[in-house]
Amino acid sequence: MVILGLGSNLSSNHGDRFYNIDAAVKYLEFYGIKLISKSSYYETPSYPDQSNPKFINIIISVETKLPPTDLASILLFIEEKLERKRKNKNDPRTCDIDIIDYNSQILDFKYLNFNFSVPHKEISNRNFVLIPLNEIIPTWRHPKTDNSITNLIDKLPNVEKNSILKVKKN
Repeated sequence: MVILGLGSNLSSNHGDRFYNIDAAVKYLEFYGIKLISKSSYYETPSYPDQSNPKFINIIISVETKLPPTDLASILLFIEEKLERKRKNKNDPRTCDIDIIDYNSQILDFKYLNFNFSVPHKEISNRNFVLIPLNEIIPTWRHPKTDNSITNLIDKLPNVEKNSILKVKKN
């Protein structure tokens, strides 16, 4: 199973943060990536600059036979299609799609000028990944450390546990 994290903290010319995430999921399906499950929407402060707009995030599990580099190619294309601009690290963005887990494999690869580490290097510190992931796959275990999702959430600082909010689309 492949797990992807999707986030948006800026509107695009197409729509708001929710629209961008929903459109990204539709693009994935258009490219033959089968949606298995999707978390609720969660809102979190922007990191590291909390004065930036808040993020909407979801986690999805998908099925694909694409090798990791081909999947990365599609994710980058979808981000671009949804008007993501890449200037500075952690800048606000219309769409961000991360490979969180790829069939429980540990991967490091380069596609174009982008470096990919799977599982995502910061997964253990990210409330917006762990909490939605726990919602859809409560039995998930970190491929590198074998920590359970519950254990990883328990290790989050209280400020992280309290700064995430399940939200509904307007």
